[in-house]
Amino acid sequence: MPISITISRLSYTGPDGHKLFSNLDLTFGPGRTGLVGRNGVGKTTLLRLIAGELTPSSGSISGTGRIGVLRQLVQPGEGDTIADLFGVRDGLALLAKAIAGQASVDELAEADWTLEARLEEALAALGLPVTPETSLATLSGGQRTRAALAALAFAEPDLILLDEPTNNLDTEGRVAVAELLAGWRGAAIVVSHDRHLLEKVDGIVELTTLGANVYGGGWSHYRQRKAMELQAAEHDCDVAERQVREVARKAQEAREKQAQRDAGGRRKAAKGDMPKIMLGGLKRRAEETAGGLDTLAEKMAGAAEEQAAEARAKIEVLTPFSVKLSPSNLPPGKVVLRANALTGGYDEAAPTITTFDLEMIGPERVAVTGPNGVGKTTLIKLLTGQLAPFSGSVQLGGPMALLDQQVGLLNRDESIVENFRWLNPDSSENDCRSLLAAFGFRADAALQRVGTLSGGEILRAGLACAVGGKTPPMLLVLDEPTNHLDVEAIEKIEAGLRAYDGALLVISHDQVFLDNIGITREVRLAST
Repeated sequence: MPISITISRLSYTGPDGHKLFSNLDLTFGPGRTGLVGRNGVGKTTLLRLIAGELTPSSGSISGTGRIGVLRQLVQPGEGDTIADLFGVRDGLALLAKAIAGQASVDELAEADWTLEARLEEALAALGLPVTPETSLATLSGGQRTRAALAALAFAEPDLILLDEPTNNLDTEGRVAVAELLAGWRGAAIVVSHDRHLLEKVDGIVELTTLGANVYGGGWSHYRQRKAMELQAAEHDCDVAERQVREVARKAQEAREKQAQRDAGGRRKAAKGDMPKIMLGGLKRRAEETAGGLDTLAEKMAGAAEEQAAEARAKIEVLTPFSVKLSPSNLPPGKVVLRANALTGGYDEAAPTITTFDLEMIGPERVAVTGPNGVGKTTLIKLLTGQLAPFSGSVQLGGPMALLDQQVGLLNRDESIVENFRWLNPDSSENDCRSLLAAFGFRADAALQRVGTLSGGEILRAGLACAVGGKTPPMLLVLDEPTNHLDVEAIEKIEAGLRAYDGALLVISHDQVFLDNIGITREVRLAST
């Protein structure tokens, strides 16, 4: 029986009292669906509700078929292995017992003689050269995600729920996820900001503060339709707003004309040549006419305002932000970074980076690429002084700012404003507030404690604090900057980085992002 998930009048309020959904109606059937929306709109929460991990505040979720879930983070327990992740520890133990000739007749009947072959095939499909005994703790975050994907496919559920499946994955891992999704014959719901992956889906559901909208096709088709809808909604809103103003103007003109006629009547009455009974009639008619005009104006204004309200309701109210980096005034021929025979890591007997050379001149844009576990982040730490090298040297030619994956430059216990002032002591309060407002942190939003922000908001705050001072960096170093951002925020940051006149050194497996920020050179690290 084909999978079907029906969501009826769903409402959900989080533990903090924040309402995410109200009377949400949706249906997910066979096929692959991308679930998109801005950070904080409730995409992960909706997946957890579908999986049965959360209980709706009201409404219902019903469905058929078995559901498999891929988490954003795969956290291994102590001693957990690949076999535990796949749920086959007991099955493999039974096979080993049978092969050793120690199994009973009943146990032999229960043994799955295809288990080892199917397990090996599932791991190979995701490019994982590991064994069932491999400890999950020895794998990188990307390798654990790949292992979790392999386990998910191995279980053969009717519906898979994928929450940011390409986060922390290298290029090869991203390709494996895309291939898995493209070949998936069951149903799938994918939360992702990976535009390349979203091209592989059959339809897209967009969650907004207004509800949910359903679009056929992949990412490019969705963006085209979305742009057309937004343009039409904004046009309707403009027309409705103009109608409100026009009704108000005509009502005012009618009142002014009536006032002029009433004034003429009063002047005539003042001459004393009109009978009192006629004066009374004129006064009564004037009052009735004025009252009628007011009533008509109120009706027309009410109808126009109602139409305008309906038009406004179709446009999501957002907190706009932009990424505008101040000029670094980097001269074209200036060396901003030079590394000579750099060797380092965490074990001097087995260094992660050996005899590495790099020179960046002027506003170069360099991407550091390579598979997971090859040492890209270690290299960045060596180049930025976070890690002392075993040998070799690093020279910086000017101010540098680093945004690592954890945005470690920010103090989680302080507010955004306090972090900005501490990192940019030469900036005034007005400069600080103006800059943070441009990045979407207006008024009280700038007073939020960093530890309470979402991942995307932390990155945005970190970028504002790193580049917003009076002396912007000549070199900006970014380590996987798109991992926790929605696509809207990624595109804003891409626009800001494209206009930046300084040098960029970037670790990212998001090829669309690298293309859009104008990377001019790639430095690929290989496994040793």
